[in-house]
Amino acid sequence: MSFNTFGHLLRVTTWGESHGPALGCVVDGCPPGIRLRLADIQAELDRRRPGQSRFTTQRQEADRVEVLSGVMADEAGPDTLLTTGTPIAMMIANTDQRSKDYAQIRDQYRPGHADITYDMKYGIRDYRGGGRSSARETAARVAAGAIARRIVPGLLVRGALVQVGDRPVVRSRWDWDEVARNDFFCPDAAAAADWADYLTKVRKQGSSVGAVVEIVAEGVPPGLGAPIYAKLDQDIAGHLMSINAVKGVEIGDGFAAAALTGEANADEIRMGNDGRPVFLSNHAGGILGGISTGQPIVARFAVKPTSSILTPRRSINAKGENVEVLTRGRHDPCVGIRAVPIGEAMVACAIADHYLMHRGQTGRG
Repeated sequence: MSFNTFGHLLRVTTWGESHGPALGCVVDGCPPGIRLRLADIQAELDRRRPGQSRFTTQRQEADRVEVLSGVMADEAGPDTLLTTGTPIAMMIANTDQRSKDYAQIRDQYRPGHADITYDMKYGIRDYRGGGRSSARETAARVAAGAIARRIVPGLLVRGALVQVGDRPVVRSRWDWDEVARNDFFCPDAAAAADWADYLTKVRKQGSSVGAVVEIVAEGVPPGLGAPIYAKLDQDIAGHLMSINAVKGVEIGDGFAAAALTGEANADEIRMGNDGRPVFLSNHAGGILGGISTGQPIVARFAVKPTSSILTPRRSINAKGENVEVLTRGRHDPCVGIRAVPIGEAMVACAIADHYLMHRGQTGRG
């Protein structure tokens, strides 16, 4: 299969399957001379790692990353690596595969999954956890995103879960520090407590629910992107849409902008005391005409409910016979929880890619 690479100047190729011996990525186009700490890459992977609470799959993976190429030891310290400008290859071993959990659905198409479309296209599919199309592949993206964060000086990319099922956070209670204090990457302590009770019931029922994730990128310089076929928001949307189970993406106010008037939607501008323009609001989510404004970039994406559930669902098998499918194994009652660090990584990769393109075209970084 083709199309395992994304990006323009910063190109990321991922490889590996859910139940293979390992997975990983190659990051090509990272400039030389960037200092990295292996601990920082590992910290991002630890945030995505499964089995950390009762609200995620209980598959136990250490997700220990190995950097195989593209770096050398740096004099700044024993844990510090310096990029050489050559492709950075990283590998993460799979250690807790349980392929037998999928034996019963070997020839059955799970409703809501890509089983049937994958088979229609390729004539073969890896039934063991989805193979290449498994969300396990996203671990490699998170590793790549950890490098992308270091490319743009002063870039801060943060994400939060802002809705589980039909239960959103209360914006007036938003606290970024709270995100690290609960199992949901939730900025609202009261909402997190409510979600714990809610998802406990959902999990016991063998069902699942969807979620909405919000990513905020601060420290993005103005001028990134282009007005036609290389819009910054176009690539951010495409990167986020490529994440497993994502069914919708919006930038800034997104779909809510359709209900606003022109007066309400326009982000008015004044000149600041430092001689730089100041926007009085940010309905555009930090991007106008495909080009960054210097304001925080805000993107949200909707994640559908986990398709692997214990409730029997009507489907067919590879012989064209009608069947009922019940998916056993270890699954997330809400895949949106672990999508937060993945969304951060994809936004960081898009911004870093555009930063390099902007620097190459204008000579300014």
